[in-house]
Amino acid sequence: MLLFLPSPAHNAVYIGPIPIRGYAMSILAGIIIAVLVGRARWKKWGGDVNQLENVALVATVLGIIGARIYWIIIEWPRYFGPNGTWYHIFYVWEGGLGIWGAITFGFLTGWLMCRHYKINFLRFADCVAPAFLLAQGIGRLGNWWNQELYGLPTTLPWALEIDPAHRVAGYGQYATFHPTFLYEMLWNFAGVGVLLWAEKKFKLGRGKLFALYIIIYACGRFLIEFLRIDPVDVIGGLRVNSWVTLAGLLLGLGLFLWLVKYRPGPNEPVVPSDSLTEDAEHGTDEEPDRVSGNNRNEADSIEEPQP
Repeated sequence: MLLFLPSPAHNAVYIGPIPIRGYAMSILAGIIIAVLVGRARWKKWGGDVNQLENVALVATVLGIIGARIYWIIIEWPRYFGPNGTWYHIFYVWEGGLGIWGAITFGFLTGWLMCRHYKINFLRFADCVAPAFLLAQGIGRLGNWWNQELYGLPTTLPWALEIDPAHRVAGYGQYATFHPTFLYEMLWNFAGVGVLLWAEKKFKLGRGKLFALYIIIYACGRFLIEFLRIDPVDVIGGLRVNSWVTLAGLLLGLGLFLWLVKYRPGPNEPVVPSDSLTEDAEHGTDEEPDRVSGNNRNEADSIEEPQP
């Protein structure tokens, strides 16, 4: 008997006449869990959770916009080609969010918001990196709901059954495929574990955990791209997503090595706010490092590399 993973019969459940899209709910679940995890870590580090929530809100909105922009660029003919339908760029519930766009826009927004709140961005990025990777894994369930972004045909026991209407052109004779989105989801979950382990084992801080997050995700995504069959442009024998992922991998690796050399050590210990109050009452001139707020020690942001 052939074993396989089933796909959902519909990509939405209905509450009366209102459709609740599985893709949207998967993305939303990932965002909520990521904010809760990030909030708990930020609070443990002594940060202002209200500031984190504000940063998360703005970064999430612009991250989704960035993810959609990236997808539209990659899938340009689908919307603006000879047979394209331009207004489908607004049909987000049909899928089509490019994670590299979300990473770029999300963390760029986070950097700008951190400057506004005078938060050390590298410390902030270290804090939210595991939560962000966790959200990416949960969000991949949306591809299962839409029966999309699967891989080559296979008869492995964990193969995914795809309805004829959702099969990629040229593969209509096959019924089961590699569930590449599931592979990426499991890779991301494992990556979260590696990040938390490395953070504790090697005392990674000052942006190095964030750089490691980029490396871990890019390695998995680059390998998985070799299995995917959804139509995209191919350049030099590689899918365009592979080239973007390779660029991200090299960027993450370069950033990690630079930080190891010029930003060694863990994040600075956090001093509780009441300790700062006591220092002020006793007229202490030194201002200990904090996760957020105005402070003297912003070395990760302003110190010059030493030769």
